[in-house]
Amino acid sequence: MHDSNAQGGHRWSGKAKADGAVRDPVCGMEVDRAATAHHAEHDGLTYQFCSAGCRAKFVADPARFTGWDVRSADPTTFSGSVWTCPMHPEVRRRAPGTCPICGMALEPAEPTADGGPSLELVDFTRRFWVSAVLAAPLLLLSMGAEMLGLDLVPMSWSPWVQLALTAPIVLWAGRPFFERGWASLKTRQYNMFTLIAIGVGAAFLYSLMATVAPGVFPASFRNHGGMAPVYYEAAGVVVALVLLGQVLELRARAATGRAIRALLNLAPKTARRIGADGAELEVPLGEVMTGDRLRVRPGEAVPVDGTVLEGRSSVDESMLTGEPAPVLKTRGGAVTGGTVNGTGSLVMEAQAVGADTMLARIVAMVAEAQRSRAPIQAVADRISGWFVPLVLLIALATFIVWNVVGPEPRFGHALLNAIAVLIIACPCALGLATPMSIMVGTGRGAQAGVLVKNAEALQALDTVDTLVIDKTGTLTEGKPKLVAVEPQGAFDADEVLALAAAVEARSEHPLAVAMVTGAKDRGLAVGQVEDFQSQTGMGISGRVNGRDVVVGNAAQMRRVGADASTLEAAAERHRAQGGGVMLVAIDGAAAGLITVADPIKASAREAIAALHAEGLRIVMLTGDSRGTAEAVAKAIGGIDEVHADLKPDDKARIVGGLKAKGACVAMAGDGINDAPALAAADVGVAMGTGTDVAIESAGLTLTKGDLSAMVRARRLARATMANIRQNLFFSFLFNGVGIPIAAGVLYPVASILLSPMFAGAAMALSSFTVVANALRLNAVRLEARKS
Repeated sequence: MHDSNAQGGHRWSGKAKADGAVRDPVCGMEVDRAATAHHAEHDGLTYQFCSAGCRAKFVADPARFTGWDVRSADPTTFSGSVWTCPMHPEVRRRAPGTCPICGMALEPAEPTADGGPSLELVDFTRRFWVSAVLAAPLLLLSMGAEMLGLDLVPMSWSPWVQLALTAPIVLWAGRPFFERGWASLKTRQYNMFTLIAIGVGAAFLYSLMATVAPGVFPASFRNHGGMAPVYYEAAGVVVALVLLGQVLELRARAATGRAIRALLNLAPKTARRIGADGAELEVPLGEVMTGDRLRVRPGEAVPVDGTVLEGRSSVDESMLTGEPAPVLKTRGGAVTGGTVNGTGSLVMEAQAVGADTMLARIVAMVAEAQRSRAPIQAVADRISGWFVPLVLLIALATFIVWNVVGPEPRFGHALLNAIAVLIIACPCALGLATPMSIMVGTGRGAQAGVLVKNAEALQALDTVDTLVIDKTGTLTEGKPKLVAVEPQGAFDADEVLALAAAVEARSEHPLAVAMVTGAKDRGLAVGQVEDFQSQTGMGISGRVNGRDVVVGNAAQMRRVGADASTLEAAAERHRAQGGGVMLVAIDGAAAGLITVADPIKASAREAIAALHAEGLRIVMLTGDSRGTAEAVAKAIGGIDEVHADLKPDDKARIVGGLKAKGACVAMAGDGINDAPALAAADVGVAMGTGTDVAIESAGLTLTKGDLSAMVRARRLARATMANIRQNLFFSFLFNGVGIPIAAGVLYPVASILLSPMFAGAAMALSSFTVVANALRLNAVRLEARKS
């Protein structure tokens, strides 16, 4: 029952309905990879089949069923170069070629740093110049006598000279169009080349017949010399114009990949490795291993991700964060491959190399996003499915109507108008409308510190009206710091802090770590603790340098008989500001209080205000106490709703509740506990400083890890989707207006006809216009204008 589908190829849906589903390459049916018992190996790939019959046909002639793509193969068995279509990323081949759906040239799926012209661009450029050189005299010869009164050659010679000029244009320069058009007919995947091949072929074959055998036409159709009219210029000039359009489009498409090439070129080709004897040796970047010690000189790019061992320098991280200000790096600081060292010299230890570096992950994410399809693309896909057959019917109807009721010469008018309809219709512009904007937009986002995992996330962010934000690590630094020490009575602030830090040094609690770090930052000596004890729910105690030290809450102070009532007012003030307060008693007397807080990120207030200006409702979630949460919300301002004391599943529940009320929700977070909420939101936004689990659960990643990039992400999404809508509107408008004009609807009222030459120019211009409009996204302003 599969024979009819197998002849001449098959139609693909382009999308599996289940994760384990692949296509039977013979009949096109979906096959469950795990359930089917019918497999076959070919050219390093494993194929699955719905039945033994399909497998037998495949084994007998594998080339017949694998000539176009490898979408039916198991991707886990594949290795090597992969080529894909920018308009239809589901098409994947093991070698360069053309897309069976739209006819466009396939591109490498894996980005490379090579910015040279593609082989197709070089080939089409050569074909264009040859066709242009021949089309110029062809146009002058065919139109000169009629429009300029010039008889450049005798009338009897003119058809033969035009044939000599046109044949190389059509048969050589235009050969790719006929190959792609024929392939589209065989696979029933009709595209722009179907229309061009039929239109140009009809004009050329008719003119050839009129030249070599004019007698086959009725006498009324021939002139007084017995010659039939020819339309070689309609074929030759159209091929030249379409080639010009293809060259311009290929050049513009190449420009869309500049963002990825720029990222790839950030990594240096070599690194300076320090040997065990201290000698430095320059080695290829691919030879750097985890644990290697590397020297980064002033002005050099950091080769891989790692940690600073020696030195002090400012590093330009704008490629990673989109922020121009350099970041100071000292011992223990993290550095990222591709960032640029400033004026100091650094020694670093390599911790992530090759595909594990942040730069490689950014490139991979951007490349994957550029190949993804936005939901809005479904509109263009549905229309493209019936567009070409409809155009063929319109062209046929045009030919019939002009032959029946058109002015003389009826056949000539009918032929030219039908060809004009075929040529002007451009499904390519419609197909390019979404992919080109996504490609440019995701590249622009990478430059601004916004990594888009897929186009669906970008489209969702455009419609988001509610932003849910996890407090810790998103609005705040996520690392508590010492903010205040208030001694009481005769006690000194440094004395209180040093003794308390000595006791807290035995604890791993984040607040304890912040206290110890704060003491060391002030240059205080943190002594050794003896008789350390922990009182659950109250605090800790111990002896330091012969002094009894107790740290904890009011209950802890009462337990040891220390009167801390005079500290209550100050403690309440610090708690109201979001700080964590610890009371300290020394030798049985209340000595003071120490406040530790998670600082609000410097960009948080401005970012929240900007997001409010974008029309977003801001909801803050946190596992902290309500008092701390409300204090942080008040300090930042602009928080519309606060939820505190939450568990991870509570966050996902709140996101789900907002969606149930009709909100379109974006969730921003950085921790493992945020992953369920990130996955539940319409679009998840992960901080680049967060956990891998959070980043994996999100649709977008902000590389710097603060909300200023969220503002850029929102503006990028809006600009990209507006650009897509502009492209789709132009494509619909162009075809909606151009096709009727080409069919001749204006002739009865205004005597206006559109020649195939002008139709070809308009068609080429339409595709180029769509790509050029997409490239405008490279110049879109994502930062707020400073007053």
